[in-house]
Parts: sequence; structure tokens; C-alpha cells
Amino acid sequence: MNKTVSVLGATGSVGRQALDVARERGYTIDFLSANCDYTSLEIYAREFKPSAVALADPGAASELKVRLADTGIRVLVGSEGILEGIRKSVSDVCVNAILGEAGLLPTLAVIDSGKRLALANKESLVIAGDIVMSAAKKKGVEIIPVDSEHSAIFQSLKSGRREEIKRILLTASGGPFFGKTKEQLRSVTLSETLAHPTWKMGKKITVDSATLMNKGFEVIEAVHLFGVPADRVDVVVHRESILHSAVEYIDNSVIAELSVPDMKMCVQYAVDYPVRYRSEGRTLDLFELGSLSFSRPDRDAFPFLDLAREAISLGGAMPAVMNAADEVAVEAFLSGRISFYEIFGVVTETFGALTYAKGSHTLDAILSLDKEARAVAKSLIK
Repeated sequence: MNKTVSVLGATGSVGRQALDVARERGYTIDFLSANCDYTSLEIYAREFKPSAVALADPGAASELKVRLADTGIRVLVGSEGILEGIRKSVSDVCVNAILGEAGLLPTLAVIDSGKRLALANKESLVIAGDIVMSAAKKKGVEIIPVDSEHSAIFQSLKSGRREEIKRILLTASGGPFFGKTKEQLRSVTLSETLAHPTWKMGKKITVDSATLMNKGFEVIEAVHLFGVPADRVDVVVHRESILHSAVEYIDNSVIAELSVPDMKMCVQYAVDYPVRYRSEGRTLDLFELGSLSFSRPDRDAFPFLDLAREAISLGGAMPAVMNAADEVAVEAFLSGRISFYEIFGVVTETFGALTYAKGSHTLDAILSLDKEARAVAKSLIK
């Protein structure tokens, strides 16, 4: 069965892989969005011929309008243009692969439109998980996770009921600095940070993987997606990235999903669910693999795992504060203004300065505190 699909964040790492799946599976693409990469979006627009495209950056959108003037494809402008494109799209499924806080309002727009949401933007659930899940329940919208770990959990949950979950085993690659001490992390470089051992991802998420903030986000994401408390989500370092996560049930059975590391499989599963189709990706050869290893994360050297648990425990806008501070700190690190180790300090200090955010639960209040946290983090960096 052919599916009509929209891809938000189409020029990013996950977005490009979603378009690879669209080629392989023959999906019809109805709407594409990106931030500012008009060159790539023009190429994709001409290939897939969507009814509309949108760019968050107004200047880039103006350039794309000129470039696509001969096609009849509508070019929408800015964040409002992205929301308009979602509302008017006739797609069956929307893949939200937008990076960061910018993906939250598009997530809510997809839910409001009644489309299935293939969610790769974990920040939507980190920032406003209660609001997102409540809206999805009210609208009867399916949220199928695209993150490899949460896709694995989603699939493993087909073996039992939610009330039978004993704990969720959320795997982590450990990033490029697995085994390093707190002191050793003080001198790591940008190039070392971006050298992820397993996954090829965008710079922001690669840095988050190195600090383990990404895994902290995924703990919060799992709490909202699967309705379990944070103390029943255990992080397990698994360097090979073959076992993508597992569910332990009350009878002590552990059900896991294993595959070669390939985000395209996760995208295809989310779009085609509940049907499975043949994948063009590599198959898993257990004989070639030989063995798998598992270990506990070093929570002293990588404190963001505990910070994420504190954020979800405090509730309100605290996860949004943590995410906002992290976005600012990582951007400063990528631009050479702070060291890798200073990311921990900026985020932790911002978090400590805004603990009153735990009392904020409305969308407007959360977005306001997101901006406040960014301002605090920037002041710490200056």
C-alpha cells in the first residue's frame, strides 16, 4: 500500500534517511520542510514533487521561491509556513525530524491535524511531554517513535501489556568518551567529540551523545511515551549498538529488538506500522558479530543522566529549562566559545537558577521559561 508522507527537517540526518526510505518504498511525498538549506530542499522538491515546501529562514525561503518558480510547488515562509504546510498537507504520516525546541509546535500541529506522527524530535516530549501525549490521546493520534531505542521499546512492548512492565532497559552507545574520567573530559577536543563510534548524526545530537544528555532526554521521552516512572527506566551502555533497547516483564522475561544500526529501518517501521515490509538495509549476522557487551554508565563523569531524572521528577518546565540550556551550551561549544567540559557547568547552573519552573505547566509558561533559560545560559557563557 502506497503511503503519502510529509517530512519535517528533510535536510537533516534523519530527514535525509526518511527520504531514502521514501525512494525505496515508493512513498508519495506531499510536504517537506527545512531550516535554511534551500539548495538541498530544491533538489528534494524537484525529485519528489510535493505540493508544498517550507523553510524556517525567511531569506532562504525567498531564494527557494525563485529557484522553484518553474515548478508550481508552493514555497511557504518561516515557522508559520511550516505549521500551515502541516495543516494543509494530505499526508497519512508526518515524520518530524526537526532538531530541538523548534520541533514542538510542529508536533502539536501534526497531532491537531489528525495525522500519524512518526516522531524523531525527542525535544517535543522533553519540553512538553504531558501536553503532547494528552493532545494525542484526545485526537486519537498514533505517535510511533523513530529513535532507534524507543522504536525497539515500542516493538518489544508487543509481547506484553503496559501493566506487566517491570523495567525498561534503554541502551546507550556510551559515545566517543566511554571510559574517560571527569578529569580526562576537561581536555577533549571538538573533533574527538564529533567522532561517534557507531552513528552518523548531526553535530548537535553527536555532542549530546558524547555528554550523555541525549540519553537523559531519552529517559524523559520513554517516561511519556510508555507511561512508566523514571525509576523504572535503566540506562545500559552497549558499545556495539546492536541491541537497541529491551523491556523486562514482571515474569523476568526480557524482550529486545536487535538489528544493525540503521535509522532507515526505524523510519520505515514507523510509517508502515503495523505491517512490516522487506527492507533494503543490511541484515544482522550474529555469527560475524560474535559477542555483545553491557556495562553501567559512569554517572559521576557524565552527570546529565541524573540531571534528567531530577528534571522529570520536579516536572513542570524543568525539562524544558534543561533542554534550552543544553541547546545554548552545545552551540557555544561547536562555535569554540566554551570547552566540552564547560557544557556540564552551563546546563547545571542554569537548571539550578530556575528551579521555580517546576510550577509551570501550560504551553505558554513552558515556552516563556524556555526563553528565560536561554538568556541565563547565554549570560553564563559571556
